[in-house]
Amino acid sequence: MSRRVDKHPILPTKEGETVEFYFNGEKMSAYRGEMISSALFAKGIHRFGSHHRDGAPQGIFCANGQCGQCLVLVSGIPTKACITPVCEGMRVESLEGLPDLPPDDESIRVGETTVIDTDVLIVGGGPAGLSAAQELCGMGVPVIIADDKQELGGKLFLQTHNFFGSIRDCFAGSRGMDIGKKLSEIVEDLPSASIWTNSPVVGVYGDGLVGILKDGIHRLVRPGRLIMATGAREKMLAFHGSDLPGVYGAGAFQTLVNRDLVRAADRLFILGGGNVGLIAAYQALQAGIEVSGIAEALPSCGGYKVHLDKLLRLGVGIYTSHTVIRAEGGHHLERVVISEIDDGFRPIDGTEKEFEVDTLLVAVGLSPVDELAAKAAEFGMNVYSAGDAEAIAEASAAMFSGRIVGREVLRDMGYDVHVPAEWRKMLDIMRRKPGSVHPHRLYLPVEGIYPVIRCFEEIPCNPCTEVCPMGSISINTSEITDLPEFSGKCVGCGRCVAVCPGLAITLVDRRYDPTGERSLVILPWEMPDGVISQGTEVETTGHGGETLGKGRVVAIKRSEWQRRRRLVAVEVPYDDTNLVAGMRMIHDTSDLPVDGVSKGDDDDLVICRCERVRKGEIRKLIREGYRDINELKAAVRVGMGPCAGKTCMPLIERMFGEEGIPRTEVTTHVERPLTQEVQLKAYLGNGGESE
Repeated sequence: MSRRVDKHPILPTKEGETVEFYFNGEKMSAYRGEMISSALFAKGIHRFGSHHRDGAPQGIFCANGQCGQCLVLVSGIPTKACITPVCEGMRVESLEGLPDLPPDDESIRVGETTVIDTDVLIVGGGPAGLSAAQELCGMGVPVIIADDKQELGGKLFLQTHNFFGSIRDCFAGSRGMDIGKKLSEIVEDLPSASIWTNSPVVGVYGDGLVGILKDGIHRLVRPGRLIMATGAREKMLAFHGSDLPGVYGAGAFQTLVNRDLVRAADRLFILGGGNVGLIAAYQALQAGIEVSGIAEALPSCGGYKVHLDKLLRLGVGIYTSHTVIRAEGGHHLERVVISEIDDGFRPIDGTEKEFEVDTLLVAVGLSPVDELAAKAAEFGMNVYSAGDAEAIAEASAAMFSGRIVGREVLRDMGYDVHVPAEWRKMLDIMRRKPGSVHPHRLYLPVEGIYPVIRCFEEIPCNPCTEVCPMGSISINTSEITDLPEFSGKCVGCGRCVAVCPGLAITLVDRRYDPTGERSLVILPWEMPDGVISQGTEVETTGHGGETLGKGRVVAIKRSEWQRRRRLVAVEVPYDDTNLVAGMRMIHDTSDLPVDGVSKGDDDDLVICRCERVRKGEIRKLIREGYRDINELKAAVRVGMGPCAGKTCMPLIERMFGEEGIPRTEVTTHVERPLTQEVQLKAYLGNGGESE
């Protein structure tokens, strides 16, 4: 049975040429160019093989080529399924244990590797890298943009939601995937931009050269200046069952669902209530996937309130001051157990709840991908960082950061340019945490037609003020984080409802019923077709998800200017007019109380996923006096696997803290190239290109 998303409110249905391939001898079909992992997920296959150390089931984890969870055999060669496209007749097999070495081939000869010089090398083709390239190439500076994906845009192409910020400066009100396309097209048209896609940067070397795996061949580039726009990676937690297939990061989920339109789950739970977790929950619902709930360890979710409110209105269960204590299943996740926690983040006995789910998304924060930048600085190279590689923030901030760094590089190269002060001010605003939440102050006329704006938290956003044809929505100060207010005349165009990134604006029409018994409320809607239809009776909800009563859908409007968002007209009782903010979609959170949950043994927790090293092994060595993580690597192979410590090193550093050892007494592990595996044939140079 196909696991593809065949209808989506925002994304077009996937089409294209199909090819046939084999997995463990079974013939299957996939879209040409689709990654092996996505093709397998589309067939409902989540377990790709077994680990050689303990036979643990292996499946997808990062979906970004940064780990080795998805290793399979392609023509007998260990290959990462998440970054390897399917081709006609490809034979893929599960990797069970360690693979056999291929036979020697004495006909292979090493070719010469030439060094490519460029004025600027930008590592990363996401919002920061593309914005920096726009500034540099706009002045005619020769630039190489190296990105490990098959197309530019970075994580923007995984974002189906409308962006916050300023319409004029960072495309606010447009969807992330549309912004990625716009930025890519701008840079691709600049003559001095040399674009290297499918080209991960795998090392920065002491002689000032940078190693890039361009189309499978190791290239050496000598940049005059180096801009690291490498983005961020997801943080992880270790808990019982965290290594099961079905437990992975929100970014991997977005890749499967939003990039490849694969229905990666039937029912999921999310750990983490920041923007990443809240957005992933909303995107799951858009793909027709049930969301059982979100657990957040803090007393309140850290993401934007508008993201939280739109989930509450749909009926998603939010469990603050809770965490996941167990993930259970055989070869795949089957259930999740959460527990309330105290002020010290310790589980409280008797508060456990169980959810039957097949997927758990871990969204507990991001860390800058900065190891290459650190190496470049160590070797004395002219290196700059932009976007999340410099400081974690929203993609809108990354655009400003990239533009600023681009101008700084130009200035350092001798060009007569300056960085506008308003750019730095806007970057600072975009990187701030959400501001104060204000009381629900609403301007509510007693008659006619008007918008109700439920934007109560100070966040940088102004699209509604830009699209009102009457100029009736305004921010009364110069700060983009101040709250918008309506005053004046409304013509009922609905543009503010269609553009609001937080779905926080509704349109009220009190003229609808001359008897004064009913009113019409226009709601933004981005869920799949079939959830509601004209004539459907719906359960209406307030801004925080509280149940109000019943309404009836009288019309669903679609038009190009709504940017793929639909406006739904709902007939409601007159007294509910100003209160209705949404419609409930989920009526059963299915949380089950649990008796006698086994807390398990902490020693059994898997810390290093690649080498299957458990917490007890590491803790034993720490208690024996180990203070150098490099010694731990030598003793038990932590950080020696495909991810090179990207996942486990923060967990190991935290373990030293748990043992009362100050960070100053711990020697961190040495970052060395290569930052990801490179097949030896990549070093054959030009002579091996035809092989």
